[in-house]
Amino acid sequence: MSEISYLVKKFGDFQVEWKTLGEVAKIYGGLIGKSKSDFENGNTQYISYKNIFDNIEVKFDALNFVKVSASENQHEVKYGDVLFTGSSETAEEAGMSSSVTTQYEGTVYLNSFSFGVRFNDDIQLIPEFSKYLFRSHFMRTEIEKTASGVTRFNISKYRFKKIQIPIPPLHVQAEIVRILDKFTELTTELTTELTTELTARKKQYAYYRDKLLTFKEGEVEWKTLGEVAKIKHGKDWKKLNTGNVPVYGSGGIMGYVDIYSYDKPTVLIPRKGSITNIFYVDSPFWNVDTIYYTKIDIDQILPKFFYYYMTKTDLMKLDTGSGRPSLTQAILNEIKIPIPPLTEQARIVAILDKFDTLVNSISEGLPHEIELRRQQYAYYRNLLLNFP
Repeated sequence: MSEISYLVKKFGDFQVEWKTLGEVAKIYGGLIGKSKSDFENGNTQYISYKNIFDNIEVKFDALNFVKVSASENQHEVKYGDVLFTGSSETAEEAGMSSSVTTQYEGTVYLNSFSFGVRFNDDIQLIPEFSKYLFRSHFMRTEIEKTASGVTRFNISKYRFKKIQIPIPPLHVQAEIVRILDKFTELTTELTTELTTELTARKKQYAYYRDKLLTFKEGEVEWKTLGEVAKIKHGKDWKKLNTGNVPVYGSGGIMGYVDIYSYDKPTVLIPRKGSITNIFYVDSPFWNVDTIYYTKIDIDQILPKFFYYYMTKTDLMKLDTGSGRPSLTQAILNEIKIPIPPLTEQARIVAILDKFDTLVNSISEGLPHEIELRRQQYAYYRNLLLNFP
């Protein structure tokens, strides 16, 4: 039995009104005319972009401070408002919502890069219902359609006002909230348990990885990284055609193109930025200039063994950047690498692969369980909020 059928069975047939946001609400902007110093010496609080993006309901224990004088004409946030992020790097992440479900004692404002929706007095919409509604698949799809841009996607208020929202009777809203609150509680509890277990597994994995990759003096031969691999720079990808070949930067996959820079097993080592993000890649790829790739001498060292040893290495100690973390080719080439026999390398790799699958793989192990719970929650939320 579907959840909508459950609601019909519980309450009988009920009418759901559909109204555009422009009909039922007013839109207001965030803080205006603020300088950097205003955020350094604040006398009142505001809700940040991150607070909205990360939470379906505003967290009032995570407010920031800003200086606002009594003469300024700024919009205050009120109970029942729904707040939205105004832009993002992708259309899929623009217009993320967070509902004000707490009657906050005190004045609070909204971040400059966000906007608020305040429903008219005659519109009966429970704030707790709004927090689920605007994060549902249907509403997110409609909101994404209002975003446009190239490098940054901005919400068009004109198109945003034309979005239609469902307004079921209050008792139906309350029942949906009850079900989803309970489901959220159970999902959060289970996710916390799984995350705790995952953290313990990661510590166990790190312990065995470090133990397997620690060798006594004279036990194995040692060589520099430069003796077993050649470090190669990446190149710009913006003028390349779209394809199926992943493009790697220091933060991970950035996009896909139609040609590759290398097609053999390799270890990618960041040059700038997130310098501890080491990647093992065994299929064709393109890399940009923030990350190196390595041509590995497989007669001396297995690529996967090289990868595991590099994840053990504390690269932050080799950082040469005064601001943004950086690793130079010269410094990397001097890293000492243990070279046990290839058969021993293979044995170590086999053991660590099993640990890696259990701990990190999204298709196996605990991360998969966590993701399944999130998908299950999203499924029932979307089902409940899918009105005819």
